[in-house]
Amino acid sequence: MRITLLILGSLFSTYAYAEIYKCTDLTGKTNYQSKPCDQAQKTEQINVKTGDSKEPDQGKQVLEKQELEEKLKQEMLLRKETLLKQEATSESAKNQFLIKNNPDKFSAFSIPPYVPDQLPDVAKNYQNRLPEIERLRREAAEKALATGLCTRVEASELHSKSTKKALVFLVSCSSGKTFYFTEQELVK
Repeated sequence: MRITLLILGSLFSTYAYAEIYKCTDLTGKTNYQSKPCDQAQKTEQINVKTGDSKEPDQGKQVLEKQELEEKLKQEMLLRKETLLKQEATSESAKNQFLIKNNPDKFSAFSIPPYVPDQLPDVAKNYQNRLPEIERLRREAAEKALATGLCTRVEASELHSKSTKKALVFLVSCSSGKTFYFTEQELVK
């Protein structure tokens, strides 16, 4: 009998000091378990002996949440940069297609692609608008040709007079004529 009581007592004492976790998911469903809850769940640690509960190591959870949020921000920024580069590459390809199919109107280097990692100094300030800049360079060249005063475009570049509110594009023609267009003029 003593052995039975001793075994039961040791089992009870082991159970009494075991950690019980109350896990509540986002839908409000509650589950009790002996191991810590998933990070996505609200966790309460229950003291079996006293019946009290507390949130385990709140500081650690807050830090983990902040780290997760920072990681998500970094991933979103990386996705945004990747998408921006893809759009800029697409616009550059359209420029090169236009040049290749109209060699009498455009010199081979009239609209050289702006490579995101090797931007000229004037374009670095506006790199978040790179796809738009590539499209507007093409439109500036076409607008210069449409005047009839430019027979062949030699260069279409973002100009140093550009500001955040108004980009300025310089188009140089083989006839010696130079055109300046603001983005507002090109968007019309």
